[in-house]
Parts: sequence; structure tokens; C-alpha cells
Amino acid sequence: MNLLDKIIQFDKNLLVFINGLGTENWDSFWLAITNPLSWIPLYLLFFYLIFNTFGWKKGLGLLLLTAVLVAFSDQFTVFLKNYFERLRPNRDPAINNVIRILKNNSSFSFVSGHATTSTAVTLMMHLILKKYYKYTILFFIWPLLFSYSRMYIGVHFPMDVLTGALIGLLIGYVFYRLSMKLLPWIDKTF
Repeated sequence: MNLLDKIIQFDKNLLVFINGLGTENWDSFWLAITNPLSWIPLYLLFFYLIFNTFGWKKGLGLLLLTAVLVAFSDQFTVFLKNYFERLRPNRDPAINNVIRILKNNSSFSFVSGHATTSTAVTLMMHLILKKYYKYTILFFIWPLLFSYSRMYIGVHFPMDVLTGALIGLLIGYVFYRLSMKLLPWIDKTF
């Protein structure tokens, strides 16, 4: 067994352990957490803080840049999934009979779009707002819960989530740097 095979086997074993921690009492909670619509109050908080801090011109610019970040992150993760073609845990015959499956996704698994995009948006919002608001580090609760939910419901492996989060940090930082160029440009132009 080569090193990559050992990593993949470790990843599967770790998912079986993490997923096995779940109980029926918590299933509805984690299904709600994994639903992006459940996070609308957080998105509205981001919008409020951005517009409250920067005004409507810069706020609109940051909102549009965030939309581009989300679209880029989404399409990049779709590209990676189609490139690597890793089966999701719920479709992997090696483990799908030993894990709890709460949702049946049929697309590929590597990397987690939920982990990538939520981490990217969170890092960008944290870096933009941290000098104006004291507790923006708490925004990171969102991608942590969101990412864990993907393993809990049986649709992502830990490496899908971890790699997605690392890519999300990179994307979030790049878009934060773009925002630092965008804000002065908005001042000069409008």
C-alpha cells in the first residue's frame, strides 16, 4: 500500500469515527446546519456590518466582490470535484454500509464546496471588519459547524473538508487583498 492509499484509508476510517458519533437526536440539527438557507441571519449580519461600516457605495462594492468570491469558489470546487472524481462517502461502496447517511448527494466529493466557500467568505469578512468590531473572530464558528455537518450527514470525508477550508483561506485572503484595492478606487471614482 503506497502513501496515498494509506492517507485515503486513514481519511475513510476517520470519517467512520466522526460520522459514528452522530445520534438520531441530533440529526435534524445537523441537517439544518448543513442547509445554506439556515445561515441567512449571518449573511444579513455581514451585509449590515459592511454597509454600516463603509456606507452604501463601498458596501455595494464589497457586496459585489463577495458575490464574485462565492461564484469563483463554487466553480473552482466544481472543477476540482470533476477533476479528482472522488466518490462521496454515501456512494463509496467501501464504507457506505457502515456510516450514517442523512443525505444522498451524487456529485463528487473532493473538495467540499461548503467548507471552501464558507471559510473564504468568513476570512474576507473577518479581515475587512476586525479593526471596526471586536469579536469578528467568532465568524469562524460558521465554517466550523458548516464543515462538520458535511461529515456528520455522510457526504464528505475529513480531507475534503480540511482541504476545502485551506483553499478557502487562500481564496478569502486573495479577495480581501482585492477589497483593499477596491475601496480606495471607489473613493476616487464615485
